[in-house]
Amino acid sequence: MKKVLTIAGSDCSGGAGIQADLKTFSAHGTYGMSVITAVTVQNTQGVFGCQDIDPDIIAGQIDAIFTDIDHVDAVKVGMVSKIETINVIADKLEQYKPHNVVIDPVMISKSGFDLLKPEAKDALISRLIPLATVLTPNLPEAEVITGMKIDNLSSMKEAGEKIYAMGAKNVFVKGGHLSDDATDILFDGKNIITLPGKRFNTKNTHGTGCTISSAIAANLAKGLSVEEAVKEAKRYITVAIEHSFSIGKGVGPTNHFYELYKKAGIETD
Repeated sequence: MKKVLTIAGSDCSGGAGIQADLKTFSAHGTYGMSVITAVTVQNTQGVFGCQDIDPDIIAGQIDAIFTDIDHVDAVKVGMVSKIETINVIADKLEQYKPHNVVIDPVMISKSGFDLLKPEAKDALISRLIPLATVLTPNLPEAEVITGMKIDNLSSMKEAGEKIYAMGAKNVFVKGGHLSDDATDILFDGKNIITLPGKRFNTKNTHGTGCTISSAIAANLAKGLSVEEAVKEAKRYITVAIEHSFSIGKGVGPTNHFYELYKKAGIETD
């Protein structure tokens, strides 16, 4: 079984962060491991607080994985809220050199909470982006990284090229914030691949960014090419959104195990 590590924050409501990552790894038939960077106070209605984990503990968790587990097939990096956290993760990734690194530059929650402190943006760009096999920004995140307005496919492609120049090997710009269909683009330094997507009439999209980046990591761990891994991850998140849950009073989570539940005859819709 392939082994995949997530380095990210915790979501006590289970829809995003570490919890979404581990569910996604399991749904893809891989063994999930986790390094927790922060504990958030959140639910479907928003993020209300955050406690960052001490950098030494983050480093210790990473060491515990890589010094014991024979081979880590892929790493996904999510919420890294402050400079010290970014630096210790970058140091450890440079030390252990995992083959596949998917970085989701989590910056602001849907409710407007700063999950990446503004002063840490430059550290994320200089330390983590160059380590990314695939970087997965949504439009607001790509805007922060590039400093440009992004509201159509043309500007998405330009942003992908700019971020690639910062060192990421592949840039997957997600178009969920577009006003029409949810079309994404993938840029590998030479080719721009356009990935059309259907938009569903649902508010339940909590954890979509965490989920698709984790799906990409799991697919890379299983040996898929970057293009194949991204396309399969998009197919997976599309199904998960189509059958998302109305849990809680706000933005509900996606259905990470819909296809497995369906095979087992468990109704979730």
